[in-house]
Amino acid sequence: MEQAIEKWPGKIYELIIGATKETGGTRSKVVKIGGSNTLPFLFFEGENPNPPAIAMEVWDIEPTDWPDVLKNEYGSVLNDPTQWAKKCETLGADLICFRLKSAEPDGKNASSTEVAKTVKDVLSATSLPMLIIGCGNNEKDSSIIMDVSQAAKGENCLLGMATKENYKTFTAAAQSGGHSLIAETPLDINLEKQLNILITDMGFGSDRLVIHPSTGGLGYGFEYCYTIIERTRLAALSGDKMMSQPIITFVGQETWKTKECRADESEKPEWGPLKQRGILWELTTAAGYIQAGADVIVMNHPAVVKEVKNYIQKLIK
Repeated sequence: MEQAIEKWPGKIYELIIGATKETGGTRSKVVKIGGSNTLPFLFFEGENPNPPAIAMEVWDIEPTDWPDVLKNEYGSVLNDPTQWAKKCETLGADLICFRLKSAEPDGKNASSTEVAKTVKDVLSATSLPMLIIGCGNNEKDSSIIMDVSQAAKGENCLLGMATKENYKTFTAAAQSGGHSLIAETPLDINLEKQLNILITDMGFGSDRLVIHPSTGGLGYGFEYCYTIIERTRLAALSGDKMMSQPIITFVGQETWKTKECRADESEKPEWGPLKQRGILWELTTAAGYIQAGADVIVMNHPAVVKEVKNYIQKLIK
């Protein structure tokens, strides 16, 4: 019987994160994402030239809302983002996802000058390509992103998050610093496309965008997010250029705030050991999104990074 093979007219944009000395940066390598012209891991139908990249989170202050079972994996480096980034490099991360949580207005409320200096320090401490993410407050992120972009100029970072409320400021900052951009929307395929159009209408290249469809953790909107990623990928392969960007998911961030990863064993003994439970929860969430078509997986637990990398290699083989 002849094998049924589906050929698609569209292709995912290939995007490069990082810049080496040859291209004006200081990174030891670049990371390529996207470039596929078929569904994930269907190598008999087309090309999946770049496997999903694994990023590990580094914060510019110690996380106060991480459970101890996760914080204990990092120890004292949580107080020093430069050492934290170095540790993630040794743990096998492809990318560093640097979160500027100190800028949070209800927290430390660090200034743009302060966070820009920290960005420079972390860039000096690690040679890996970087994602740089704001604190999550649209107004504050808009006020710091230009200085942050300039601090990382020449390094071809991936900046986030550009939303409907702040995309003009973020787009201008990414353009001036020579960076790519994460476009974040609620879980709605039409809103994804609309934001991409708004950003590209400012003259920003559609091939320099990454889509974040507001990741959900396992059991917390996971199925719906999986479907949105899958629909986005199908639209891209069908030829929609405004949906043809790589996709990023923040698996670790979403996983470790769920009750399944926090409830003590005395409270929920039937759920099993807390340490193993959290690892399995993050691993299962990551595996699902990889199958859906995510190109960058942002993770937290070192053991999960190793397991997910092994999982990706098995899928490739």
